[in-house]
Amino acid sequence: MLKLAFLLIGPRAFRSRWYVIVLLGLLLMGLGLALAVGLSNGLTQAIHAALGLVLTAAGTVTLMMALSAAPGADRRFAVARAVLAIFAGMLLLASPLLSGWTLALPLAAVLVLDGMNRAGAAVVFRVRIWRVLVLCALAELGLAAMMLAEWPLPSDRNTPLCIGLLIGLSGWLLLRLGTMLRSLEDEAAILNLPIFSGRGWYDNAPVLVGDGQEPAGRRDRPLVVRVWTPVASATAPLDRRLVIDRYIAAIDRNGVVSTGHSALDLAPDLYISHYPATEVDRSAVSFVTALRTGAENDVPGRFLPSYEAEVADWCPADAGVELWTYDPRRLRAFWAGYRQDNTYNLANRNCSVVVAAALDAALEGTMASRSPWLRLLRLLMDPDIWVASLIRSRADAMSWTPGFVLDYAAALARVVDRPGRSWNRRLAGFLGQLRGRPQAGEPGDQLDTQPS
Repeated sequence: MLKLAFLLIGPRAFRSRWYVIVLLGLLLMGLGLALAVGLSNGLTQAIHAALGLVLTAAGTVTLMMALSAAPGADRRFAVARAVLAIFAGMLLLASPLLSGWTLALPLAAVLVLDGMNRAGAAVVFRVRIWRVLVLCALAELGLAAMMLAEWPLPSDRNTPLCIGLLIGLSGWLLLRLGTMLRSLEDEAAILNLPIFSGRGWYDNAPVLVGDGQEPAGRRDRPLVVRVWTPVASATAPLDRRLVIDRYIAAIDRNGVVSTGHSALDLAPDLYISHYPATEVDRSAVSFVTALRTGAENDVPGRFLPSYEAEVADWCPADAGVELWTYDPRRLRAFWAGYRQDNTYNLANRNCSVVVAAALDAALEGTMASRSPWLRLLRLLMDPDIWVASLIRSRADAMSWTPGFVLDYAAALARVVDRPGRSWNRRLAGFLGQLRGRPQAGEPGDQLDTQPS
């Protein structure tokens, strides 16, 4: 979440105050340590109350907005995310009244699910640091077992320990970010920093020289993320498997795997769409093997010239998101570098990877402000930033897929295209809908591009 917030605000506002970020990092690390070892019960209860209020409020606003949206899979996912946030917030608020076991069970369940997901993704995708990811997953499983066994810490120390670790890790990230910003050149994008380069997805992050003709800001034409979802692009899909079909792949009745497709369109002359030069084997067995991110799965790729050509060659996209605030110069610079190499890798250099990376490049600095610290605080309180950050973390552990790109673009559009859309205004808009007042479409609403 911190990385994404700094990306949107841009490094220019913080480079000269890098030491403030370092001091904040050290402060958070100290606070996390104090919570983890239980130095102050009053401090622990205050942190619980603050986090509980934030999670409950964010979940409530998200739930109200989701309930007012059109029925469909997107609404169901939004409702599920909101309910989980509310549940977590209520647990934290009620922690002084609950027994240790009542708090330990949901925390342990979350750690087990995340650890199993992280370990499974690391073994299947075999990213460069997959062994480290497996060790992190085992540590999560071990921590869950310690919570349930109430050893070596008593059960009432479980929640402070987890929150302390989370705050401490956030402090460590700020410490690293501050020291890296100190040496970042003025022309270089924040995406060039090592904390963004774990998978090599930002090797083409722009380095801009001179003043741009098109600064970041709201434009008069949209940047459109176009998505062919796996189910819609499958010839004869089997019965729906909600999460798998949306975020990974769909399998049709002939055993052929459809992963869908993503593209980025900026009319009239920029179209980002990366596809293998020759159709790869899409059987279920070969698909699992192709998920390895190693060079053995690199194949030649091709870049499609336009959306119209792609529709003529295949079919129209069935979903999309419009963004009106972006930096076209950074986007063009990223694409000019990326397209020098047409290598395609299903799990590490695919259509969705380039769209997500291009989107990040185009959005850098779009939320720059004369009061960057206030803007940073407001961003960290925005539930859409939390959603986008969660999607980024899942993609880092696995890979970017069309489903991830669709939800990521929608969340970012709601952040950058309506920076003044505070929680109280969202609530007022929702209440206005309940009274029957018409409301215009919101930035970030997913476009229905299915042919009628």
